[in-house]
Amino acid sequence: MGALGHEAGISMLEIKLHDGPARQGKYQDIETPNILRSIQELMVDDEPMPYDVPKELAEWSVQNTLKKAENGKGLAVIHGSKYVNLRLECANALEKMGYRLFLVANSEELLKRPRDLLKIIINLRENMNPNSALFFPFAKLEFIPLLVYLGVDLFSLTTADFYAQLGVMMTPCGNYDLREYPLYDLNPEELKEYNRNSLDFVLREVRAHVQNGTLRNLVEERCCSSPEAMSALRILDRDYEYFLDKYTPLY
Repeated sequence: MGALGHEAGISMLEIKLHDGPARQGKYQDIETPNILRSIQELMVDDEPMPYDVPKELAEWSVQNTLKKAENGKGLAVIHGSKYVNLRLECANALEKMGYRLFLVANSEELLKRPRDLLKIIINLRENMNPNSALFFPFAKLEFIPLLVYLGVDLFSLTTADFYAQLGVMMTPCGNYDLREYPLYDLNPEELKEYNRNSLDFVLREVRAHVQNGTLRNLVEERCCSSPEAMSALRILDRDYEYFLDKYTPLY
């Protein structure tokens, strides 16, 4: 499967096609949306902070993240916890430093908070350079079509490997704990490979739907597998019609 390597973060994402807000493009030598590898080598120093903290702590995290990023290059982290204005402040300052590859911090927590997920990702996508790539490091497979639909470009093998360690098999429509649902007899390495292949399939599927202008159909189908994803889709349609309309062609 294609993946971004050690030199990521220097180039801009070349957007080739839109399907709604979703983007299909090219970053160096791979087609996006896709997997980002070599994350640790690419990461610029940052100041991690939990999601639900007082604003003063989130501001401290952003200030220190920006200070640490002044002389780096590669994958910069957008901090700001639950505060959208701080996320935008962090992202815009990093872009002024020349960064074009960004990790969205607290991704696992955002999947549990559909309203916050939409508010943060949509505001980032609307206020950042369109050629800047967003990396969402932790995403369940049933969430990936929706995340791409919102404008996320890159994902990680971390999710596949994490669930394999827990004995959980990932499928495009949901996860199975193999202790409760013994569908296959897989050792940890086999399960990790299975989960990675499932992730690869979902991203290939998403790229094919973007190419054919049918991603919205896939988003609706996959969101049915997750209460959180379905809530996010309903809020998206109700509260962010302007965001969708901006990228939807009129026939």
